[in-house]
Amino acid sequence: MGKKDLNNDTLVERLIKGDAFAYSLLVDIYYDKLCHYASNLARDNFSSEDIVQNVIIRLWQRRHMLDPHISIKNYLYKSVYNEFVDYYRKHTAVTALEKKYIEGLDTVYEAPEKNDTQHLKTIIEREIENLPRKCKETFLLSKRDGLTYNEIAEYQNISVNTVENHMVKAFAILRDQLKDKVRNFLFLMFGRPRNI
Repeated sequence: MGKKDLNNDTLVERLIKGDAFAYSLLVDIYYDKLCHYASNLARDNFSSEDIVQNVIIRLWQRRHMLDPHISIKNYLYKSVYNEFVDYYRKHTAVTALEKKYIEGLDTVYEAPEKNDTQHLKTIIEREIENLPRKCKETFLLSKRDGLTYNEIAEYQNISVNTVENHMVKAFAILRDQLKDKVRNFLFLMFGRPRNI
């Protein structure tokens, strides 16, 4: 088996069976790309390599639990993002995302008490749950799971333009449903889609 003969299903199937050569090919194909992706998140080459190595080692250790029909590329990128979030929660007092909205709160309104912040997050999460199914799925893949629009398009088998439309619609609905104070908190947490 070489790269030319390799497809997603074959690779996953061989990984599940414990094929060390398939694992070696996976590392060869994805390691550098994942390190580049992780370094864009972490801004630290040493941390990014740790993150990717943890993901790849864990994949091998848990290979028997893999869904044989997954997209291994999407699985790896999503795992790297989740590992990045976990890594920074363990190694910093406050995550980069939390710093972003905490630092911005003063420019929007008086800094809320901790309970107020949790209350605002609960309101936002409830409104996200109320989004139309496709909008909610696309929004969460982008903002919670960290997938790019191209990765979401591939995962959902739709066009990038459709992904963008779902994101714009999701933000428009949330903007209309949330009051100003909560809306500002939403945008500090998640940013804005490109077209808004």
